[in-house]
Amino acid sequence: MFLCMASVLSAPVAFLLSLIRRLSTTRINQVRRDLEVNQRRSARYHPTIWETKHIQSLDTPYTYELHADRLEELKKIIKALVLKATKDHFLLLKLVDSMQRLGLAYHFEDEIREAVSRIHQDKNRSNDLYMTALRFRVLREHGLSVSSDIFDRFRGHDGRFLKSLISDVVGLLSLYEASYLGMPGENVLEEAKSFTKKKLTNSLTGGMDSYLAKQVQQSLEIPLYWRVPRVESRNFIDLYELDPAKSPALLELAKLDYNLVQSVHQKELKELASWWRDLGFKENLEFARDRLMENYLWTMGNMFEPHLSKCRIGVTKFVCILTAIDDIYDVYGSLDELECFTNAVKKWDIEAIKDVPLYMKICYLAMLKFGNDVIYDVLKTHGLDVSPYIKEEWYNLCRSYLVEARWFYGGYTPTVKEYFENACISVGGRAGIVHACILLLDQFSISKSSLDCVINHGSNLIYWSSLITRLSDDLGTSKDESKRGDVAKAVQCYMVEKNISEEEAINQINELTSYSWKMMNKEISSKNNISLPNCLVRICLNMARTAQYIFQHGDGIGTSVGVTRDHLVSLIVKPVTFQTSFVKGN
Repeated sequence: MFLCMASVLSAPVAFLLSLIRRLSTTRINQVRRDLEVNQRRSARYHPTIWETKHIQSLDTPYTYELHADRLEELKKIIKALVLKATKDHFLLLKLVDSMQRLGLAYHFEDEIREAVSRIHQDKNRSNDLYMTALRFRVLREHGLSVSSDIFDRFRGHDGRFLKSLISDVVGLLSLYEASYLGMPGENVLEEAKSFTKKKLTNSLTGGMDSYLAKQVQQSLEIPLYWRVPRVESRNFIDLYELDPAKSPALLELAKLDYNLVQSVHQKELKELASWWRDLGFKENLEFARDRLMENYLWTMGNMFEPHLSKCRIGVTKFVCILTAIDDIYDVYGSLDELECFTNAVKKWDIEAIKDVPLYMKICYLAMLKFGNDVIYDVLKTHGLDVSPYIKEEWYNLCRSYLVEARWFYGGYTPTVKEYFENACISVGGRAGIVHACILLLDQFSISKSSLDCVINHGSNLIYWSSLITRLSDDLGTSKDESKRGDVAKAVQCYMVEKNISEEEAINQINELTSYSWKMMNKEISSKNNISLPNCLVRICLNMARTAQYIFQHGDGIGTSVGVTRDHLVSLIVKPVTFQTSFVKGN
């Protein structure tokens, strides 16, 4: 009886086993892929709020054709101001700082370099806290050596900062800003940061001039050194207008230049909007983020100057394609598809995509065309083959995405060390910076050996900038990604490995961010990095700043409404309102 029942029950099982044995390995994999495809995840990103027709309609009355003469006239006035201030280093410092904050430094690079060198050579020391801290900050911003010991004169015998400084709010604010230029081991600057932050916070409760109070509030939210230059230009124009000691000519130049640069950015976006539409991602990769304007914000944050247009357009294309590929690995692709796609990227050959689905073919060909266009342009213009750099960066990027996908499909939470070793690559910082350096070849004469030198000698600087970018990204996106079950990010890795709360994990990430900034400062000041081009240093700094700016209030790319939209309207759409005063003096 029981044998008979067992025979009946076992028949279907035996049949299935024989059927499976007859299936080829390829067929089994196909069945598994079909199951995975039917269970694809979605991040449910909202559609773009910046349609192509909206971008194409951007317009401004400010053009170089109409305002070039006035621009040059104002530049001559400011150059005369700089020359006039050379004997008074206090005035010179304030002028240089204002020019930088207003976004005008690129017009006066030679004058500023000479002024900063003159200030650096001056061995006289001021007992004024504001002046001392301002000098320290400006010199370090330019990578010049200046000891933090200069602040010892403002400390008592017990090593603490003097209580008499409490009433000097301007000096405290200057010291607070200077403290962010610190390097590891400079305890006096950490003490300065803690001391000034507490005193400045308390000072806001008392009666304070509105002009000064606004500066204090902004600095406590985000220090000057961490601010995106283009964003600070717009912010400081409004502040500088309230300054009783302002130069009307400098203010007018700042407003006019801001609007003229904005016209360049609008023109670039119109070109990019056509490229993005023709790429076909919107129709073929509906799951991916459609974020041209937001991706342009990334690039503009790294480099806003009008003469860097070619690089800005190229890097924006890179970021757009990278974002789509990131979404393929993070959300949509099955593990088998991702393995095939990664192998195809390694081969860098159109024939390598025959076995991947259509949506991957579209993305792969876009990446291939973009990369090969850059390679061809550099080869034609400079006689330099940059294909090894381009191919290596794309492969390393996709390979790091694949590592995260394997973690996800395996349900594995990496250690903090494992996570950061991979995440500093997957954030795309190094790949973006290498592409930027290649696209900036028109700006300086360079050979293959010198390009190797830039990338290799700058590797530590690129690493710390990438780490800050990753930490900022994780803090801004971790909550949303955790809700939809994405692979663990820095917050979760800290929580699991160290058995701590989310709040404690966030505190550790903030501490690591501060340390990373110190390490970047050290790399910039290092004598070993004298050969690094200023453009590489600025891009590394600005990438970290832009990441903190975009993710300060959440996922500024995934969710492009609210704060992100306000940023774009301010920086791209709305010009600064002003009337030309035809100032002839200062």
